[in-house]
Amino acid sequence: MARSGRKTVPMTFEKEDPRPFVRSHDQKMISGVCGGIAEYFGIDVNLVRIGMVIATFATAGTAALVYLAAWMLMPE
Repeated sequence: MARSGRKTVPMTFEKEDPRPFVRSHDQKMISGVCGGIAEYFGIDVNLVRIGMVIATFATAGTAALVYLAAWMLMPE
């Protein structure tokens, strides 16, 4: 029986609390939805905004409706 030599590490979730998925107070242009998404994933807010504009045109406005829903559902 061959062993891979890897050490097994137990998975524990006690070290870190989950990050909240909220709208941003600092990176806000309209409502802070794109800023909140950027802060949550740790990416540049301008990339999220450009992606949102492209997605809005590519989906014939459906992404704009998702943005409005996120504006209403994401806490501040």
